[in-house]
Amino acid sequence: MNSFTYHRATAVEDAVRDQASHEGSAYIGGGTNLIDLMKESVERPTHLVNVAKLPLAAIESQPDGGLRLGAMATNADTAWNEDVKSRYPLLNQAILAGASPQLRNAATNGGNLMQRTRCLYFYDLATPCNKREPGTGCSAVGGFNRIHAILGASEHCIATHPSDMCVALAALAPTVRVSGPNGERSIAFDDFHRLPENQPEKDNTLAPGELIISLDLPEKGFEKNFSYLKLRDRNSYAFALISVAVGLELEGGTIKDARLALGGVAHKPWRDQKAEAMLKGQPATEDTFRRVAAQVVAEAKGQGSNDFKIALAQRAIVRALKQAADGSQKASDVFQNSNP
Repeated sequence: MNSFTYHRATAVEDAVRDQASHEGSAYIGGGTNLIDLMKESVERPTHLVNVAKLPLAAIESQPDGGLRLGAMATNADTAWNEDVKSRYPLLNQAILAGASPQLRNAATNGGNLMQRTRCLYFYDLATPCNKREPGTGCSAVGGFNRIHAILGASEHCIATHPSDMCVALAALAPTVRVSGPNGERSIAFDDFHRLPENQPEKDNTLAPGELIISLDLPEKGFEKNFSYLKLRDRNSYAFALISVAVGLELEGGTIKDARLALGGVAHKPWRDQKAEAMLKGQPATEDTFRRVAAQVVAEAKGQGSNDFKIALAQRAIVRALKQAADGSQKASDVFQNSNP
């Protein structure tokens, strides 16, 4: 067993100060990902700062009409919050499509953003992995890569981000508020996670010691025309092969505004703003949706075992756009197998 010291923080300032004073330290909230990584010796922090009891669990309306999600609010409390259900049903559906009820009761909103890839090679200490040990290589390239990225990958890493919640957040475009040794700052959600490039060990753009304190959702929640579609190998407790989050604003049969994000395809939640621009001003028809879906995967690249994801993503995008345009999203619609 790897030994570590432990501190239960009582305030944000206390957490940041304690983390900064211990080399090799890590924050822990719900622990639903970090504890697994520690058990497998993938991560070996020498000091843990428990932030679970910090006063960051509130979900509150904001003066600008948006909604602030506390970083320590659980995924379950967030999904079932009345404001989230009524104003941001896309987020409600995405959260409920992820993990299990037990995990959603423990996992926090901040932790959801921080969870790491479920690549088999990342968890296997006997194999090279640039994300785990930079410079050793990516075993998934040329290896077993059925679940891996088709967009935004590099020769150094083809792992995917596992979150459902983050795909919906990518479409909703919140601001991530963080606090660190240099004070507070805000990060646009699209800028929070990063692509692997030549530093796949870096999952996000947080500076050392920074702690997520909230997610600030904008006023627009696409509550009338939305869809979250998750395609996976089994209907319970499985990560997405492809997931699609869609928000549409319609005026008659014309698309006035659009958001489109994918999961299971890249190192980060994949929002395609070029595709969104293509949708604006167009009729909400299957022909439009097919053209847009083709654009999204135009630069997709399979790795052999995951080549099927390219066609699967196209079909999933069309289905999700149709569901959003029809206003036909139902709770059961997020639980789909991999045959769209």
